[in-house]
Amino acid sequence: MLDHQVQSLASSSVLCWVATVDAAGQPNVSPKEIFAIFDQTHLVVANIASPTTARNIECNPHVCISFIDVFVQKGFKVKGTARNVGKNAPDFSIWSAPLHDKAGPRFKIQNVIVIQSLEVESILAPSYRLYPDETTEESQMASAMRTYGV
Repeated sequence: MLDHQVQSLASSSVLCWVATVDAAGQPNVSPKEIFAIFDQTHLVVANIASPTTARNIECNPHVCISFIDVFVQKGFKVKGTARNVGKNAPDFSIWSAPLHDKAGPRFKIQNVIVIQSLEVESILAPSYRLYPDETTEESQMASAMRTYGV
């Protein structure tokens, strides 16, 4: 499910966004900068300072995690179920392993959010669908570079 294409884009993304819902049905979207594809069906996210995300997962494990390449304006949305794995859990070191180098000594991992992927969808800027004959990754990248002043 989390094939090479998804893994490649995730590894080149700087941020991902995790969407959760609280017990009252209120949505929350929170950016995360330390995350990784763990295997073909799991993603892991370091909970550095996200008490709302962690609390929401405890009452409703359904989540959506998205990541995009802001320059080519393509990405993926992964829907699944999440669980919090605390530092005292016997499998914490296994799930947190791919996150330690990214976190380094600067960020303390409070717990690991383990997401089991149930569905993957691509994210594309509307230009790719509305103007497929003239929209390329190169044209999107040039437009983004102008927009961001890069």
